Amino acid sequence: MNPQLKSLINKMPYLQEFMRIRGRKKRATGYYKPKIKLINDWAKKKTEFSNYYYDLSESNRSDLASLISAITETPFKQVEALFDELENNESLRAHISNSWTKDPMMSDAKLGYGRRVGWYAFIRILKPKIVVETGVHHGVGSCVITTALSKNAEDGFAGQYFGTDIDKSAGKLLIQPYSKFGKILYGDSIESLKQLTDSVDIFINDSDHSGEYEKLEYDTINAKLSKATSRNFIFFKEIPREHWYPGAGIGISFKTL
Repeated sequence: MNPQLKSLINKMPYLQEFMRIRGRKKRATGYYKPKIKLINDWAKKKTEFSNYYYDLSESNRSDLASLISAITETPFKQVEALFDELENNESLRAHISNSWTKDPMMSDAKLGYGRRVGWYAFIRILKPKIVVETGVHHGVGSCVITTALSKNAEDGFAGQYFGTDIDKSAGKLLIQPYSKFGKILYGDSIESLKQLTDSVDIFINDSDHSGEYEKLEYDTINAKLSKATSRNFIFFKEIPREHWYPGAGIGISFKTL
């Protein structure tokens, strides 16, 4: 700093305070500049407006694999291999990407599965008979889940998926061959859950995230869970790779195997 300017600032307390605040703001905003750039780039694109698609950071992906390994008592490398199985499924990736290229509001979208790799691994490991997901949106999760169920069927373990959504335009991606392993129940999720007659092995809550509505969903599904009592709970926080969104997560309620 120019010595004369520095001398002037020292003689004027309000300038000292201005420079102090300016320096603190500069230091703090430095941490957010990369995110601001990502926001500016994202805003210009024709891509999703909510329910964002991104990959997990490398370390976050490994953390999720370690968590699933510990919960299911499955070797870490085997969990990672299941992540790879999903991410390298070119037919599924092409199905989703081709659908988006036909949508003028999604033409710039890039597919990243985020926490859904965890859903996939749990289903492949646990071999559930019934999987329920509330909140479908485009149907990426629906296709991930039914892909896992189709792989399980190849191994001799049959399973079925039920998605729920109040929006009748939701779930456009769930067509053949993915719809062979499940369907979407349209209407209020609470009412749809009440209609289920089979025990539910895996329940994924991803609809209205208000505390009141989530509680209603859990209260409704509780009696239908195949293992409903004495459950453990742990939370996994997503760290997206190259995306401004801070990430969602997976709240995992489980019985010890």
